[in-house]
Amino acid sequence: MQLLYGFLLALLIAFLAHRAHSLNVSGAIAATATGTIIFGVGGWEWAILLLTFFITSSGLSRAFKKRKIGLDEKYSKGHERDAGQVFGNGGIAALFALLHGFYPDALWPWLGFAAALAAVNADTWATELGVLNPHPPRMITDLRKVVEKGTSGGISLVGTLAALAGSAIIAALAVIFPAKGLSLNTGHWLLLTASGLAGSLFDSLLGATVQAIYFCPKDQKETERHPLHLCGTETVHLRGWKWLTNDWVNFGCGAMGAIIALVGVL
Repeated sequence: MQLLYGFLLALLIAFLAHRAHSLNVSGAIAATATGTIIFGVGGWEWAILLLTFFITSSGLSRAFKKRKIGLDEKYSKGHERDAGQVFGNGGIAALFALLHGFYPDALWPWLGFAAALAAVNADTWATELGVLNPHPPRMITDLRKVVEKGTSGGISLVGTLAALAGSAIIAALAVIFPAKGLSLNTGHWLLLTASGLAGSLFDSLLGATVQAIYFCPKDQKETERHPLHLCGTETVHLRGWKWLTNDWVNFGCGAMGAIIALVGVL
């Protein structure tokens, strides 16, 4: 019955998100599948963390629109999340929720789940709030190099603080509302917060080094968009691995957050 309830809740949320233009059709289907696993196998505690990520990230993506004018040309996709974005951000979390079904009394699936969500939440908050930084960001691999806002691998003080806050709120909820039968403390909160922040910085590192980046000959701009830029011009591969899209980078962000948290409790 819990799986059925999980499916119905996930379906309702996905439908509402689609109506609110936060998810497209493929994203709504993927969110239903991911939510069914997390809500159905995990329960309401797991749902709280996932919904916190989804609601805050969707809200922030719509905030400060004037500050974000012109940034869409940098990103590979718009604000309506598709299946790739849903699985990229929630795939690792869903995996740990599934593992919880096999190891219901173990602590590590909960920590992996919370850390993965803390990482992708940190990355999302950094991306959406980093535009408030009064100065242009700097490349994470060379802090002397100033880059345009929205550039993959660019970091700023405001963005980093936003990432810390985004990670900390997921970590706090994981400690306040732990999975059934578990008890967490301040040490776990610090570990999850640090893991989430580290995961988001790893995301930036991938963006600066091996993520697929393209170039628009007409606008003379770097972009994640391929095969066409917003202007309609075909983009040219500039650097990085062609298969490593932003969705896979987000997947790596969640995975790194989970790995650091699990290593931290060994």
